Amino acid sequence: MSENTGLTPQHKIGSGFGPRSTAAEVVAGLDLTGKTAVVTGGYSGLGLETVRALASAGARVMVPARRPGHARKVLDDAGLDGVGVAGLDLAELPGVREFAEGFLASGFLGEAGSLDILVNNAAIMASPEQRVGPGWESQFATNHLGHFALTNLLWPALAAGEGARVVALSSTGHKLSPIRFEDINFDSGYDKWKAYGQAKTANALFAVQLDALGKGAGVRAFAVHPGGIMTELQRHLPREEMIASGWMDADGNLNERFKTPAQGAATSVWAATSPQLAGMGGVYCEDCDIAEPTEPGTPEARIRGVDAHAVDRADAERLWQLSADLTEINAFAGR
Repeated sequence: MSENTGLTPQHKIGSGFGPRSTAAEVVAGLDLTGKTAVVTGGYSGLGLETVRALASAGARVMVPARRPGHARKVLDDAGLDGVGVAGLDLAELPGVREFAEGFLASGFLGEAGSLDILVNNAAIMASPEQRVGPGWESQFATNHLGHFALTNLLWPALAAGEGARVVALSSTGHKLSPIRFEDINFDSGYDKWKAYGQAKTANALFAVQLDALGKGAGVRAFAVHPGGIMTELQRHLPREEMIASGWMDADGNLNERFKTPAQGAATSVWAATSPQLAGMGGVYCEDCDIAEPTEPGTPEARIRGVDAHAVDRADAERLWQLSADLTEINAFAGR
């Protein structure tokens, strides 16, 4: 990403946190009383730990969930009975619209009517080929288009606040594929990992363009790689495949690079709340800091840093317009 034209440089800022920092450590000392947050998928894995940290700092949190009854039970069992729950299936645009309209009219936002934190956390990974909506590839539709629509529909509440932040969960999966503008739905042949990679690149590019469009209203956006964490995200992966990939050994012991869910949620929470990021945005973060650009050809090129195609401003603008055309939703149309 260019360091000219007023953009946030894609370089570490020395946050003082690191790969083993936890979400609780990141919010220690912060007071989020009076702030409102929405965390998609906030009832399992990283999402649950994100909700726990934000609520512990005083934020009022809503969790949109595909299985609201299950989400309610999980949150209650975790002692988070004060967290709100509402139904939302990101793969179905009418449901996204229904949630957004209901949420904006519900009074959950309080007198100010502002949404201060939106964490687009929910995702599917390396799933079998599936078409949703009008024939969209399911990983792109769920991970990107659903969150694109949700964010745009919630824009009035985001813009109503002072310094709202949007966090898009990407991953090093973005290194597996750029945006396939000529075959975005894999009509020419499905590859579950390339489809996941494209979706994660889309999440990163979404943050780039949302930040460019929203910063005039004080809304800043960040993409986040949480790290490797064993959660329900791996539900579509056979154990043999995870062993072959080096994620675990034959006895089920995880690779030492893997984080706990509390550690994995730390970068999302840092991006959503840290005063260190005031005035910044449009960048990809990892290990509770802004990530460095990938160094091609190095041993860590596959697992660290952000590839150029995931922060390309021209592709970010092109993807935004394509997403607006596909969903017929765009809070910035004509601006």
